[in-house]
Amino acid sequence: MWKKISKSVRNLLCLQPNRLLHRNQVLNGTLHSANLDVQWVSSHVCLEEIKPCMCNHSIKNLESVENGIAIEHSVGANGSFAHAVINMTGMLIGLGQLSTPYALERGGWVSAFLLIGLGIICAYTSHLLGKCLDKNPKSRSFTDIGQHAFGTKGRVLAATFIYLEIFMVLVSYTISLHDNLITVLSGMQIKVPWAKLSSSQLLTMMAVLMALPSVWLRNLSSISFLSSAGILMSLLIFISVPFTSIFGGVKPNHKIPVLQLHNIPAISGLYIFSYAGHIVFPNLYKEMKDPSRFTKVSIVSFTIVTALYTVLAFLGAKLFGPEVNPQITLSMPPHLLVTKIALWATVLTPMTKYALEIAPFAIQLEHNLPDSMSSKVKMIIRGCAGSFLLLLILALALSVPYFEYVLSLTGSLVSIAICVIFPCAFHAKICWGQISKPLIILNLTLVAFGSLLGVLGTISSSKLLVQSLRRRAHHSA
Repeated sequence: MWKKISKSVRNLLCLQPNRLLHRNQVLNGTLHSANLDVQWVSSHVCLEEIKPCMCNHSIKNLESVENGIAIEHSVGANGSFAHAVINMTGMLIGLGQLSTPYALERGGWVSAFLLIGLGIICAYTSHLLGKCLDKNPKSRSFTDIGQHAFGTKGRVLAATFIYLEIFMVLVSYTISLHDNLITVLSGMQIKVPWAKLSSSQLLTMMAVLMALPSVWLRNLSSISFLSSAGILMSLLIFISVPFTSIFGGVKPNHKIPVLQLHNIPAISGLYIFSYAGHIVFPNLYKEMKDPSRFTKVSIVSFTIVTALYTVLAFLGAKLFGPEVNPQITLSMPPHLLVTKIALWATVLTPMTKYALEIAPFAIQLEHNLPDSMSSKVKMIIRGCAGSFLLLLILALALSVPYFEYVLSLTGSLVSIAICVIFPCAFHAKICWGQISKPLIILNLTLVAFGSLLGVLGTISSSKLLVQSLRRRAHHSA
């Protein structure tokens, strides 16, 4: 029995070409959208981490049950160009919006060219994913493209980065929850005699424990409303900064440094994280009525998002200058109503993410358990695994409460690979001999550039994180 369970767990990364639409970052049906669909293509559940699409689908929801899991069958797709643009734009506006003003102020206004340049590169790599899907109509997900390019190794590598991103993003969300909860409930004191934890840590634990039961839910449709809640919270956060300037009396009169070259490697991770959405683009492509317009969708969407990020970055840096916080909401005047709304939105956002983010791992684990197990036992194992993962995320967030460094590390270690390196490498391998040499050189150059930026960013953010942990330990001693 235990050998079968062990084998099932090892199979978690061996994903099948189907999709669970769920996920993360912001207008979030972004990075996922307004409802949560589980589409069943074969007898296995595919755990491509995606955000539900906001576009109109001609999908007939034929609910059935297989192995105790509610499923839906895809009949077709009818996403228009406008809906695809809205959907992709929503997928891209995420947790990174909190940190772009901080990144610009630390890197200098010249670093805005890096932000814009990465936006252009990511638009190009999203175009490459569409071309890869053209080459193999059976490919429906990011991991499918990886398998088409490099076989099983490509699928496992892509899946590994997907799960790693989910985990690290949830840690970042929990740190954000902790930081903003302190401000929202400032003055509240909670003490537990036997626990050597601060009031803020105890409050964060209480908030996460409130969300814990959601990871036990077996029917994904019962938590689909969380995606819509995440969209609303993210929109409130995004518009809070200009409202602070317009109605809050805060003047954008701070001077932004020209260039601080030594900070560029670390902030590059923050910038690239802001464009992390490529995992879900294959699904968006497949949901379009006219997939040939996917490239235009990418160009329009990335243009909108890059413009919004750039304006937000400059406005936040000008409003708060050197005092700008890695999370822009923590820099806003606490007495303003718009600040209170933004803070509560930032606190509530992580609580809408846990069940959606952990669902892929939990469903795949349950599906790979031995058939001889009863439905009840499978549910218990799945719930316990999800609970353990959430508690591990909480422990890491409280142990490493440095939002900017964890987010930068996520961008440099994971997002740069998913957004730049993998799409270029997949396209070069799949289309080798069918594309011009200049295009091959461009792809390989971007792979090298992404690798260099990722390595430098990972080293820089890791050093800063370690230094912060050492200082914390020294102060605690």
